[in-house]
Amino acid sequence: MPSGALAVNFKLDADLERLQIPSRRPRRFRDGLWRHTCFEVFVATRARAYQEYNLSPSSEWASYAFSSYRKRAAATPLPPRIRVRRNGLDATIAAKGRLKIGLCAVIEEKNGSLSYWALRHPRGKPDFHHRRAFALELG
Repeated sequence: MPSGALAVNFKLDADLERLQIPSRRPRRFRDGLWRHTCFEVFVATRARAYQEYNLSPSSEWASYAFSSYRKRAAATPLPPRIRVRRNGLDATIAAKGRLKIGLCAVIEEKNGSLSYWALRHPRGKPDFHHRRAFALELG
């Protein structure tokens, strides 16, 4: 792992036959991955600013920068490196310093229903952008 990088590993421990897993595609940026099975990493290095990474089992990805809660910034984070496995994926993301991290997943079943998973959810409906969801601290 290169210096200034965060390595994450997601594993689906589920009956994969019941899930809608996106088919493999070329690695590229694609918006809207969160509408289907996808893993998400939120990384904060400053008080209000943070980055979001969507990582699909298709090997497509998206990365976004935010200056504050759900307020998109002009900058775009570096793309993640992804290695897809049958039941999950590994990713390397550029990050350094003291980090607050949210690890999340959107899981789609074959019937179209979605479930939302996170290390921690805020009260009420799931909101991965909420600072309470950034449950892991590193550095």
